[in-house]
This record gives sequence, C-alpha cells and structure tokens, in this order.
Amino acid sequence: MERFFCLLIGYVFGLFQTAYIYGRLHGIDIRNYGSGNAGTTNTLRVFGTKAGLLVLFGDIMKCILAVVITAVIFDKTHPDMVYLLKMYTAMGAIIGHNFPFYLKFKGGKGIAATAGLILSFHPYLIPMGIILFFGAFFLTHYVSLGSLLVYAGFLIELIILGQMDFFGMTQPLLIEMYVIAGFLTVMAYWKHRENIKRLISGTERKTYLTHRSAEAESKEG
Repeated sequence: MERFFCLLIGYVFGLFQTAYIYGRLHGIDIRNYGSGNAGTTNTLRVFGTKAGLLVLFGDIMKCILAVVITAVIFDKTHPDMVYLLKMYTAMGAIIGHNFPFYLKFKGGKGIAATAGLILSFHPYLIPMGIILFFGAFFLTHYVSLGSLLVYAGFLIELIILGQMDFFGMTQPLLIEMYVIAGFLTVMAYWKHRENIKRLISGTERKTYLTHRSAEAESKEG
C-alpha cells in the first residue's frame, strides 16, 4: 500500500507540466514547436534561455517536493525502507511528467525530473551527476548525451552505494530499488532513442545557453 501511495504522490506532482503551462501562457502548445517535446531543452530553443531555466527549475522542484513529502511522511514510520519509497515517488513523478493523462500521455523525457530525484535522494549522488552532465554538455553541447550519461552513472552509483550499505536496507529491498532505477534508465534511453540515432550519425542538434546565429549552428553541426 505504501508503494502505491508513493507512486500516486509522485504521479500527481509529475502532472505539473511546466513547459506546457509556460507555452500556454504565451499562446502556444510547446509540443507543436521545435522537437515537439514538453521539456527544458525544447523550451530553451523556442523561448530562450530564461524560459528554459524557469521550466528546468519547475520540473526539478516538482520531483524534489514529492520526494521530500514522502520522506516526511515515512521517515519515522518506515525508516528501513524510506529510500525505496522515495524511489517509488520519484518514479511516479517521472512517469507523470513523461505521460500526463490530460495531455494524451505526450509529455517530456523526464531528465529534469530525474535531476530532482538525484538532488533529493542522497547527497553522494549529486557530484557525479553534475560532473557527467555538465562535462558532456560543455564539451559537446549535446544535452541528450549528458542526460544519458547521468542516467548510466546514477544507476551504477546507486548500486555501489546500496551494496556499501549507505541506505540501511535489506538486500531484497535494495534489489527492488535497483529494479526501479533500472526501469527508469531503460525508459530514459527509450525516450531518447531518436537522439541516440542522431548522436551515432552525427546529426544531433547542439544546444547553447545563449542565442547563436543559424549560420554558426550550421557550421558546427
């Protein structure tokens, strides 16, 4: 019952589609522009840096808030499995972001919400996530590559920390948590399947935090 409740909490928070709401406030459906994705990167490309950062903040915070609420509710009553319950909540938030029922299940790709998971789950996960994403982004300007590396690093580090008893859970609960993290990783790679194809072919579009001319972008890729 606790697992389902946490999943539901997360899904409700995930339904707060920051990019879609921002687009509607400016008279458009963001899903009809750019890549068609209701997320940070597409918002940045369509509306600019400030809008992209605002959407990024909103999508990160909705997962953080859901996970924090879960911790407050279950930290004292279920201390032996609170990390597992936080993972269920984060999974709900990411699924809600990716597949919002009121938008015909067409949402984002869940990377910003995943950043909220990493920031709120355990402090040891944060440095690796920052290094992998921003290292890849500033070297290549491929948001998708940074996002995929973060997920792979997150899953590996989670398992390492779990086996080192950082979460204080029994092995069956740890395995259950790893399975959820593995599911989220597979879902992220599936949502980025077209990006992966373009990365392999060298046709993936680069993203910049400042506006650049179309001529400059075409020369670089």
